[in-house]
Amino acid sequence: MSVTSGTKRKEGGIGETVRVIFHALIIALVIRTCLFQPFNIPSGSMKATLLVGDYLFVSKYSYGYSHFSLPLSPPVFSGRIFASEPARGDIAVFRLPKDTTTDYIKRVIGLPGDRIQMVEGVLNINGVPVKRERIEDYIETEEGARATRVKRWRETLPNGVSYFTLDLVDNGFADNTQVYTVPPGEYFMMGDNRDNSTDSRFSQVGTVPFENFIGRAQIVFFSVYEGERAWEFWRWPISVRWGRLFTTVR
Repeated sequence: MSVTSGTKRKEGGIGETVRVIFHALIIALVIRTCLFQPFNIPSGSMKATLLVGDYLFVSKYSYGYSHFSLPLSPPVFSGRIFASEPARGDIAVFRLPKDTTTDYIKRVIGLPGDRIQMVEGVLNINGVPVKRERIEDYIETEEGARATRVKRWRETLPNGVSYFTLDLVDNGFADNTQVYTVPPGEYFMMGDNRDNSTDSRFSQVGTVPFENFIGRAQIVFFSVYEGERAWEFWRWPISVRWGRLFTTVR
């Protein structure tokens, strides 16, 4: 009798553990699909707003949902549901139009119908130069790297959104461009590190359909210096950028 009772208790304990794990996975899947998805920054195209080694939460609900919002992106429907259009100046994650398995993160610069052009390093929207102000240099001080100074500007879009851009070289490859007309339902995306960003100025990216948007970058929840590994917790005292933890993305 005692053996049977013990076996039942053991089976009940295992079953309860399985149910708890299953429910936790379902909750995590719902959160990831509908609310927030974590991403990490692998390149310097958004410096100094986002740094290599930043880990951030992206809100999936900000722009509504497309089939790219789902795990594995099954093409079960087209367009977006509960759609809310991106605002100029948002930092957004999207699927690369020419390779929808690849995620990119850039800033929304051009809206549908806009004409975008770079003229001598100055962003022009619909023929009007965007206001920009020269501020103190950005100083690269990553651990183990020699400190370098980079020109930095405060750029203000027509809707009042203000942010910083970096200018690595004068008259860079993409400092003077053709006029790009943004098609209906698409957006022009640019990195804040203007001379080191593959974005809508280049054919590899081009303008981005609204359907390809994943979500809006909201908060940096973890950050390690470039070259460090986030999972090496024993190095956290020296590898973590403690001042960036839980900072909002603008």
